[in-house]
Amino acid sequence: MSHNYSIDLKKVKSGKVRDIYEYKNLLLIVASDRISAFDLIMNEPISGKGELLTKISAHWFNCTRHIINNHLIEADFEKFPVELQKYRPELEGRSMLVKKCNVLPVECIVRGYIVGSGWKEYKKSQSVCQIPLPAGLLEFQKLPTPIFTPSTKAEAGHDENISFEQMKSIIGSELAEKIKNISIEIYNFGAKKLEEKGILLADTKFEFGIDESNELLIIDEMLTPDSSRFWLKKYYAPGKEQVNFDKQILRDYLESINWNKKPPPPSLPQEIILKTYEKYKEAFDRIVSK
Repeated sequence: MSHNYSIDLKKVKSGKVRDIYEYKNLLLIVASDRISAFDLIMNEPISGKGELLTKISAHWFNCTRHIINNHLIEADFEKFPVELQKYRPELEGRSMLVKKCNVLPVECIVRGYIVGSGWKEYKKSQSVCQIPLPAGLLEFQKLPTPIFTPSTKAEAGHDENISFEQMKSIIGSELAEKIKNISIEIYNFGAKKLEEKGILLADTKFEFGIDESNELLIIDEMLTPDSSRFWLKKYYAPGKEQVNFDKQILRDYLESINWNKKPPPPSLPQEIILKTYEKYKEAFDRIVSK
């Protein structure tokens, strides 16, 4: 599917992967096949990726309502209103009708293992987002308990890690505490379910919003390979590289060709496109399988 849709609705936002339209008093979220790395969208889409991401998110939205409600109203295209049916080629399998919310200006990250920017910070300060951690941890090691490490939501460029105290000053103490507890509860729920399917949930990112009835909802996407770091459990060992279920294949390829990470992005070989899709497909098959 191309990057351009012919959807005759007001477009509210176009992100790296998702396009958001207004439909009456709801939003229509369409997950494209675009893929980004190092904050740039690649020229070539990963055909079928948007559909996999939509189905994974819908799966988690439906099985975590006992923890917190979410913005999802309908993800089954056959049940969409009749006036949207004409957009079947653009929407089927890759779109959701959701409630409108005021989006909270923080990314809610839960880390169960030490990796990425957390590992870099730990080596310098033995802490992550000002949370002190035990000495002597190895890279990729499981933390004693999951930690909540929020960041700002940058419209452009990189999100900045912030302390929990800073988060409180942005959205208020009571709401910050509530979101922290919910985020950790969902992480624990997801990590347990995933481990049963042979996947370790290293870390993940959630977004929250407040709907018109003033209810706190989880929004955007949930426990997908785009918002989480998934590792294959059977090869897991701290201190060595993990087998990933995300766009690591793409990142590794881009690192290997010495691209300067500035526009324009290099074109991707068919092999890398296919291998990236296969990773998403395997994650989908494991997560959504009964």
